[in-house]
Amino acid sequence: MTTAPSVIGAGPAASAAGPALRVVVVNGSPSRPSKTMGLVDVVLETLAGMLPVETSRIDVYALGEEFTGAVERDDVTPGVEATLRLAENADLLIAAIPVYRGSYPGLFKHFFDLVDQYALANKLVMLVATGGGEHHALVLEHALRPLFAFFQALTVPVAIFASAGDFDGTVLLNPRVHGRIQLALTDVKDLLHARATGAP
Repeated sequence: MTTAPSVIGAGPAASAAGPALRVVVVNGSPSRPSKTMGLVDVVLETLAGMLPVETSRIDVYALGEEFTGAVERDDVTPGVEATLRLAENADLLIAAIPVYRGSYPGLFKHFFDLVDQYALANKLVMLVATGGGEHHALVLEHALRPLFAFFQALTVPVAIFASAGDFDGTVLLNPRVHGRIQLALTDVKDLLHARATGAP
């Protein structure tokens, strides 16, 4: 069964601040709710405070057998094809994972195995991860960033990581992580605005 991406929040399509930034979250967590999406929610709230956003989420663990059984792009069903195109057409892609055994989950990687090799070239990608301890943060630079370097994507320089101790349940409490999110988005605010408006 293929599950369509769900809209989890949206600013107006157009406002005094300009057209909305199309943000697509690729969620690699199998859990619902999850700390990973709790962290992403803070990213989205912070981003929405800067400019209008239109947000969709792709839960890779909810895409079903039509996704997991596909080996090549030509194998996918129309529903999965639409989901892949949603990610490929984003202004900002948020790649969000829980760290498993020193890397990203297998279905998260499978999703990007099906993404067109050149579709993410020059696309802004924000890296977000959660893990049991601080040592898991290495995955951001040693696994996630190289993955998107292959696609020639523009990864946001400041990546976001939070460990289990930074949460109360799935609610992010650590002010340092909140501050890092603000820093990461402020660094690329002008570029995000340019992508939303189609400016060169």
